[in-house]
Amino acid sequence: MKPWGLLTLLSLSAWGAVDINTATLSELEAVKGIGPEKARAIVAYRQRHGPFKRLGALTRVRGFGQASVAKLRGKLTVEERGGQADPVSR
Repeated sequence: MKPWGLLTLLSLSAWGAVDINTATLSELEAVKGIGPEKARAIVAYRQRHGPFKRLGALTRVRGFGQASVAKLRGKLTVEERGGQADPVSR
């Protein structure tokens, strides 16, 4: 693990849910249930299609089904511009 990776892991538990629209690869990889391949898929999807409007849209990303998204609720979020969580994403 890279030195900053441990810091990311520690900060995730302290700060709560990770915003899938702004998270870096290392921040996404630090979430239990998301490895390097899924993290790359999330970033690639948002680069091609723009920001996610709700967490449920994660099912459009290869490797994520409804069951995996359900398990990640509370660990991931989609924040509106202005910093408030989208209530539909939770």
